[in-house]
Amino acid sequence: MIISASRRTDIPNYYSEWLLNRIKEGYVYVRNPMNPRQVSKIALSPEVVDCIVFWTKNPKPMLAKLDSLNAYTYYFQFTLTGYGADIECGLPDKKHDIIPTFQELSQKIGAQRVIWRYDPILFTENYTLEYHLKAFGEIAERLRGYTEQCVISFVDIYAKNQKNMQALRIRSLEESELTAFAAKIAQIARENGMKAASCAEAVDLSACGIAHNCCIDKDLIAQITGCRICADKDKNQRKECGCIESIDIGTYNTCQNGCRYCYANHSPESVAQSCQMYDENSPILCGRITDEDKITERIVKSFKENQLTVWDL
Repeated sequence: MIISASRRTDIPNYYSEWLLNRIKEGYVYVRNPMNPRQVSKIALSPEVVDCIVFWTKNPKPMLAKLDSLNAYTYYFQFTLTGYGADIECGLPDKKHDIIPTFQELSQKIGAQRVIWRYDPILFTENYTLEYHLKAFGEIAERLRGYTEQCVISFVDIYAKNQKNMQALRIRSLEESELTAFAAKIAQIARENGMKAASCAEAVDLSACGIAHNCCIDKDLIAQITGCRICADKDKNQRKECGCIESIDIGTYNTCQNGCRYCYANHSPESVAQSCQMYDENSPILCGRITDEDKITERIVKSFKENQLTVWDL
């Protein structure tokens, strides 16, 4: 089983104490977003958790607690962009806080296990192609040697972020502009010792030097666990997504990063309301179990097969 922590919220930034308490207890409750009365009980023992994939924009609160995860295999999807507080209003200063945090995390767990995400990319009057190329280049230089891969994607419009996207007056690129931009991104990544890849993009950028990426990556998990991973594509993700199946333990409407492109929050008010329910000792994130809830223990198992051989490398 692969644990995703989380596409729905920034657990390392805001809820690491809760997560570590769940690991100590050996289980977590996860409410079904489509059917709120259904709650799954998920075992978190190292025997069934093959890997934890963390998604974050600022794992600094978690850095001193990594020893508590020694029994687990894990890696980080670390989003670090060139946006200012007008787009990502809840984050510390990128140059003085976030980039040093990225470097420190990489030093602790290794460059292979910290994936740099420069996404989502959106284009406005202020955030032009030239701006993104300059910002990407400056960040890439500072992350040289601290990561092996950079993942990009272009912003998607959802019901939850449509109003913000309209207010920002984002614009789409012509195909020729997009491919030229992607080729320059790939070149900058190569110059800084990184492979560039795309996330859930329908457009094929391989000719530009950008491969399709799997964020929850069977091959990477196999490499860092030393075992083959027998898991299928995640059917709950978009068809363009190459991720293998995982269980997300996060909760929507709980991320406090305040990003205007966010698809996981309805509104700042809904986040504030959810966060009032946060209890680091609760079995469920920012919620309460009631008598109306139906709790079902989910059957989970390890995806690991035999150890890798030289022919698998």
